Amino acid sequence: MKHRTTIKDIAKELGISPSTVSRALKNHPDISEKTRNLVFETAKRLNYRPNPIARSLKMQQNRTIGVIVPQIVHYFFSSIISGIEDLAYQKGYSVVLLQSNEFYEREKASANFLLNNGVSGVLVSRTKETTDFTHFQELIDFGIPIVFFDRFCPSLKTDKVIINDEYAAYIATEHLIKTGCRRIVHFRGPQKLQISTRRETGYLEAFREYKLPIDRNLIIECDSFEKAKKITKELIEQNFDFDGIFAVNDESAAGAIMALKAANVKIPDEVSVVGYSNDLISKIIEPQLTTIDQRGYDMGQMATKLLLERIETEKELRPRTEVIPTRLILRNSTKKVQENS
Repeated sequence: MKHRTTIKDIAKELGISPSTVSRALKNHPDISEKTRNLVFETAKRLNYRPNPIARSLKMQQNRTIGVIVPQIVHYFFSSIISGIEDLAYQKGYSVVLLQSNEFYEREKASANFLLNNGVSGVLVSRTKETTDFTHFQELIDFGIPIVFFDRFCPSLKTDKVIINDEYAAYIATEHLIKTGCRRIVHFRGPQKLQISTRRETGYLEAFREYKLPIDRNLIIECDSFEKAKKITKELIEQNFDFDGIFAVNDESAAGAIMALKAANVKIPDEVSVVGYSNDLISKIIEPQLTTIDQRGYDMGQMATKLLLERIETEKELRPRTEVIPTRLILRNSTKKVQENS
């Protein structure tokens, strides 16, 4: 059977993206006259004919949004999903939910599944191990808009919804300093994630602002309950000098609390702990956890709002970044602020 020329074939021939070819064929004003002429000449030479079925589907739009998250069971991501679904269904869209489970290959397969099923748009929070973003670029090249939330891909020009991780980490660390802590361990996340480096930056900024010495031995990569439990136990057994812990997420903060309690370390009198996210575990662990509220539901709503605007407009929109305001929630895992600190 003879191969039918596609937009992708024209793009490959000219060394440009399929989305550029698509816009050129529609005489989009953002495409230069020179590029438009090249595209039309190549289309004619390759005997390109628009696919009437594909065009019909595009016109009808299946009104389905794809969502790829690292973990559905994670309270933060489940809050985001609730925000996404509430607004999507209100606007008449269905949601297809896919879980990468923090595996790059599964994320890639999910992106390809959504591409092959012609969704209207995609919402994504990438995995910890993702460094190759080609699967997301393919969606963009085929005219499927993407909005990233929480974890994004810095090299891709897309909309994203985040919180100010540097500021949030700063106020979390500042609170520990104001309560009298001076040797604060930071359980940081994987270096591949911007949220990890930004939270570490905020932690360090608080030390500089309060003119406290920075000890890099206090910064330890640890972002899970079991790992935090193990590392905290080891720090105690090694008589490591610390009086506070600022964790990259609530799971690792909870693991630290369990290890401290098992060693009969008094919280917060001897060691204070601050988490990040305001997960359900922060409210049920004893003592209840002081933490940063990431406002997952609001993040999901904002990401969906941006995506629907892209789906439903004919205009070319510049990439936008929306920052969700956050706050520190004070609970019993930290001491009260000292007046003269």
